[in-house]
Amino acid sequence: MEWYWVVLTAFIKATIVISGVFALGGLLTWADRRQSAMLQHRLGPMRANFNLGPLGQWRFWGILHTMADGIKMVMKEDFVPARGDRILHGLGPLIGVFPVLIVFCMIPFADDMYVTHLKDVLPAAATGPMIPMQVARLNVGVLFMLAIASTGVLGMILGGWSSDNRFGLLGAQRSMSQIVSYELALGLSLIGPLLVFGAVDLYEVVKWQELHWWGVVVQPAAFILFFVAGVAETKRIPFDLPEGESELAAGFHIAYGSMKFAMFFLGEYVEVVILSGLMVTFFLGGWTAPFYDASGLAVHIDFLNLHWTHALPHWLMLIIQMGVFAVKVVAVCWFQLMIRWTLPKFRYDQIMDLCWRYIAPLALANIAVTAVVIQLLK
Repeated sequence: MEWYWVVLTAFIKATIVISGVFALGGLLTWADRRQSAMLQHRLGPMRANFNLGPLGQWRFWGILHTMADGIKMVMKEDFVPARGDRILHGLGPLIGVFPVLIVFCMIPFADDMYVTHLKDVLPAAATGPMIPMQVARLNVGVLFMLAIASTGVLGMILGGWSSDNRFGLLGAQRSMSQIVSYELALGLSLIGPLLVFGAVDLYEVVKWQELHWWGVVVQPAAFILFFVAGVAETKRIPFDLPEGESELAAGFHIAYGSMKFAMFFLGEYVEVVILSGLMVTFFLGGWTAPFYDASGLAVHIDFLNLHWTHALPHWLMLIIQMGVFAVKVVAVCWFQLMIRWTLPKFRYDQIMDLCWRYIAPLALANIAVTAVVIQLLK
């Protein structure tokens, strides 16, 4: 494939992926508010009717509140503290949001697309022009992902420090210690699964699960540790110490308004989407599902000697795979929203103890056990 087609397809995929992540992040703001209203019996986000006069009342299920918030953010004044650093104050939200978007660009959301076989059943040895269903495929994907994701904390540090506000600075210090600590725990929890998969390319990680078992089956301890560390990385309840509304009155973004605050606010939900995509990729089989394989619908039950297949066109299989991946991501996002409204907030010392006394040692133990088991099975 010519270089300009590679650049064009990468640009189109990046536009679709980033737009989809932002759209899902925006919908999560509505879902989070409506879900909390159901748990707390608040009528506004649960109903929010819109009176159309002679046409009667239309129910929008609280989504009008989210739309009003978006309009309000655009119309608010974009201020900078008098003694703050104007340049760093503006860079903070940008650095906090865009690194996590780069991470999602490396996540595969379907198998490779073979252009010459779109209308046919995909043969076992497909040839011809191939378009990866991910924006960037790197043979060091996991290492690059962890390196890029760790730079997001710089946005929070710059936001708190450049505001010349003591509460913002305390929130920045908290975010630095919490995110750096759980970034280490996040990386350690992935080493065990990567030993099993035998690859650090995210596409190869999903292909291994397609041929064998999902990661949650072969690495259940890593699944739990990765999820806990990932939720701490999103800075949401019960790990919302960098914001600390009860004691810091918003923390690192206390001196932000208008769209700069909206970027920090939306970035939190984008991180929820990113974590869900990584959970699906490493532990829930990515685009795979038990009821189909590369050629079409399939059911294989060995102990019953039951094998049934129904071939489907390649383009239809790609749509099914993308749909399965999207459903899994939304399901993990919903589970994270449920956690926010069911668990109490931790103290700062409890958050640090959880990481350094429990998650990190357990992740190291999981690495040792996994390495021993792999050597014994060889």
